[in-house]
Amino acid sequence: MASAPDDLPAMYTDRASWWPLLSPPEDYAEAAAFYHKLFKRTGSPPMRTLLELGSGGGNNTSHLKSHFQMTLADRSPGILAVSRRLNPECEHLEGGMRTVRLGRLFDAMFVHDAICYMTSEADLKAALLTAFAHCRPGGAAFLAPDYVQDNFVSSTTHGGHDSRQRGLRYLEWSHDPDVTDTLYSVNFAYLLREQNGAVRVEHDRHPEGLFPRATWLRLLREAGFEPKAVGDLFGREVFVAVKPA
Repeated sequence: MASAPDDLPAMYTDRASWWPLLSPPEDYAEAAAFYHKLFKRTGSPPMRTLLELGSGGGNNTSHLKSHFQMTLADRSPGILAVSRRLNPECEHLEGGMRTVRLGRLFDAMFVHDAICYMTSEADLKAALLTAFAHCRPGGAAFLAPDYVQDNFVSSTTHGGHDSRQRGLRYLEWSHDPDVTDTLYSVNFAYLLREQNGAVRVEHDRHPEGLFPRATWLRLLREAGFEPKAVGDLFGREVFVAVKPA
């Protein structure tokens, strides 16, 4: 197995096997149903093939794979292994969304909250160019950041789950320590319970990108798309970008 990039948060490297206890597939059912309807009514038909960039543990795919022929790409070997166990029938490829080139076109492109790891305009534009390069004419790209700068608010959440062998609980704190840059910070405190009952505490920091809505729309147009912003089920914005036929 290839080594993971050393700039990834621990949950995508050394702690990737814990991912289903942090974020289980069943938590994604409602959102995936929303995306399925959005995919089907956008762009020119047919919408059969779907490439997800930054696919992570494959939670969205576990609900979408009955509707689409899915190809998943992520730069973390550890998190791809989690997704392969969940979605063994789907194609998995190692590659980052800034640079991966598969030499194929897809009816739809999807980047869920992994797009948040684009922390500069250059990073974000590179990911959008990757989406454009893999989208067929008349197809569409769908990008779902957790926040745009226009609606960011600091927040704290908690959760976690148990398996028969292990358990995880977390506290998540999202805040913007410097409003003059394009970053915000997501800090996780994990309580990890091993099979023998031992519990330890770990901290994991996720630097994430924060851009105005106008910047998103401008960069999508510069990449070649015809974009718009729509609301999702949770009050967040999804960028829908059609590639001209």
